[in-house]
Amino acid sequence: MQFLLLVYTDDALLDALPPGEFDTRMKDCFDKADGMAREGRLLQSQQLESYRKARAVRVRDGRTQVLDGPFAETKEVLAGFNLIEADSMDEAVRIASEFPWAQTGCIEVRPVRDMQAVRERVGAAVA
Repeated sequence: MQFLLLVYTDDALLDALPPGEFDTRMKDCFDKADGMAREGRLLQSQQLESYRKARAVRVRDGRTQVLDGPFAETKEVLAGFNLIEADSMDEAVRIASEFPWAQTGCIEVRPVRDMQAVRERVGAAVA
């Protein structure tokens, strides 16, 4: 079963880390990701550029609105994701809890929907 681990970080907590700690945690993440990839459990992983470089696009009543950055009144912002293979939600949560970013933000664990089943249900062409 696939799960998406959405990594949210809090800039204030990251800025409060002792010198060199961010790089230590980042190396730990890469080491963990490399091991999971070798095991076939990490399917994809990406970091995102700063939310300050993002744009939010909304279309309402035929009008397109583009705003700088995401609109969220939260300290935690989406910083990256990991697409993993796990046997259950419990296992996916355990994996998420082992990432150091859970200490300076939040890791949201979401099951990935079977798009092929949705395609079949709605009668869409097979991709």
